[in-house]
Formats: sequence, C-alpha cells, structure tokens
Amino acid sequence: MKTIALYLPQFHATPENDKWWGKGFTEWVNVKKAKPLFEGHHQPRVPLNSNYYNLLDINVMKWQAEIAKENGVYGFCFYHYWFDGKLLLEKPVENFLHSDIDFHYCISWANEHWTNQWVSDKWDVLIEQRYGDEREWKQHFDYLLEFFKDPRYIKQDGKPIFVFYKPNLIQKRKEMLEYWNKLAKEAGFPGICFVFQRAEFLREKPALDMSMFDYCAAYQPGLAQAEINAESEHFMALRYMKRAFFQFFERHFKFDSRSVVLTKRGRSLQKFDYDQIWNKVLSEKDIFPRMIPSAFTDWDSTPRRENRGSVMIGASPEKFEKYFKQLIIKAKKQYATDLIFVFAWNEWAEGGYLEPDELNRYGYLHAIKKALTETGEFPSYKG
Repeated sequence: MKTIALYLPQFHATPENDKWWGKGFTEWVNVKKAKPLFEGHHQPRVPLNSNYYNLLDINVMKWQAEIAKENGVYGFCFYHYWFDGKLLLEKPVENFLHSDIDFHYCISWANEHWTNQWVSDKWDVLIEQRYGDEREWKQHFDYLLEFFKDPRYIKQDGKPIFVFYKPNLIQKRKEMLEYWNKLAKEAGFPGICFVFQRAEFLREKPALDMSMFDYCAAYQPGLAQAEINAESEHFMALRYMKRAFFQFFERHFKFDSRSVVLTKRGRSLQKFDYDQIWNKVLSEKDIFPRMIPSAFTDWDSTPRRENRGSVMIGASPEKFEKYFKQLIIKAKKQYATDLIFVFAWNEWAEGGYLEPDELNRYGYLHAIKKALTETGEFPSYKG
C-alpha cells in the first residue's frame, strides 16, 4: 500500500509572508500562539523536543523522510502554489528535488486564490489565481517536468501523479489537461495521472465533466465533516435560507451571487466526534468510477481560526490505527487501489500531522507501521 502524506511547505520565511503577516512568519507562529478554548482542549500542540524546524534546512527533510520511511509512509504529496508563473513556498520541494533523499513524492496544486481567509471575516485576495491559455499552461508544465522526470516521483502505470485541489475552478479544464497530456507524451511519458480531491465543494458528484481525471481522492476529514453538517436539520435550514437570499438579490438586482464571498462573522466553534467522522469515512460510497480513499490523523483548526474553527474530539493513535487498518482493507477490496492519501504529514495548525509531538510522541507514525504490517501491506519502496 502506497500511503502518501499531504505535506505543507509553509515552515520557512518568505518575502510575501513577511509583508502580509510580519517579519519571519511561518506556520509555527500560528501553532505557538494557539490557546485552549474549552476544558480538555489540547492546545498548543508542541513538536517533540520543541522541534520548530526550518524547511530550508535540507537536514530537516532528510529526517522527515527517514522517520516516514521507517514507519511505512510511501511518500509525500507536496502542496504547490503557482499563480500564472508566480511561485510561493516552492523552495522545500525544489531543495528536495536536488537532494539525494531516497524517498518518493508527488505534487498537489493548491489552485485557488491566496487569501487572508484564515484570519479575517472579510476575505481579501492577496494573489489572484488565473489559468490563462496555452502559453501559461506550457510554462507551468515545463516547470513541473523536471519533477516528473525524477525517478523518485510517484507514478501510476508510468504516468506521474498530479493532484488538483479545486479542479472545478479551472474554466478550460479539459483543454488544459489535454494539452498537458500531449506535452507529457512528447516528453516520453504515456501521459499524466490526473487526480482531483473530492472535498466539501464537490460533496455530490458534480455536473461538470471530470472525465479527464484518472482518480478522485477524498479529502478527509473535510468531506466527512461536510456530510455530517449536511445531515443536520439546522445546517440544511441555514443553507436553504442562504440560497433563497441569493436568489432574491440575483432576481431583483441582477448580480451573480457566485462572485460574492459570505463573511463568517458570528460562526461559533464546531466540535466533531472522532469516531463518528471516521465511521463516515469508512462508509463512504464510490460515486466516482476510480476512488482513492483518504485517512486523517486528527483535526483542530483553532490555531488559525480561533473560535471560528472546528475541533475533533476523541482522537488518539490507538483509534487511528484501528480505523486506518480498516481503510487499508477497504482500499483493496472496494476500490482495488494501492493508494491512500493521509491528512497529513505536518498540518500542525490544523491538528493533522504524523510528525512526533510532546503528547503522543511517535504514536501516529507507529500506528501507520502497525496497521500496514498487520495487513501485509508494508511497502517495499521499490519502483
């Protein structure tokens, strides 16, 4: 089983983050300032031995790959930020590419606007996401090609895996993917293995055409949380009221409600039950032809969003091991796949991480290892 952990590169300073959030900002700033919001709320989260690392240090990435490999994680999926030729947080994966670290990886394009949504009720766009035409598509592909050619890059049937976070935002999606496939074949590949993440914005099978994608990967726990919310009568009533509000203004004032972003003022802290969310994950039906299931370690977005965030109650490495083992079996039997994505390697400010912390030490990594070993799915790391 190829367990691929989502990897956040925002643990080093950049000129853009210095400008927007203050000199020296990294995700550790959010992690360190977190406070408990109710009795028993485990905040702040502290890395084992207070290891607030800097990802520009290649030795950090060597350590990450070493402990990941020891415990059966097959590879990292680096988040990639590309804005019509403008890159953000690109140095870690570029340093990884040019290193001798013996570990697999792939790339997920976080293809949305870069905003201040995690600190503000009013969302301001800091860098706009545009998708351009063939000129921009080729520039983007040419940047990615060096990674695709890397023997460590994760491939399926010879095709490099490339993940899209929000494919529904790409207006000329089919044309762009066809063009990238053409360029990939010219570069000697049989094509690209396109994967899209199924999250809250794609909770139901969308009407838009996803035929160009090889796989759909559930984005957990966000998808399960959205489904729990959708089953709530209160949530459904609010959604109906919001839809009616927009329809009224669209009809009488002639504006497109899709261009409006609602504020989150007044939203209170949401709490989710860990076992309930995992049971929702394990009962998920394959509404897309080729599914890649996803696991999650934990969730707590309050370091970023404070009382506008959401928290998982009842998480533990022991529970994670039990549920992850079931997901491995489900992946093989129901989806006939050898791929599982995991949220996450190092999403410290959202509570999702496999890295060791002061509370559980290596508990979640050891849970991965034990589940893979007991199901006979511990990877060989060959190919």
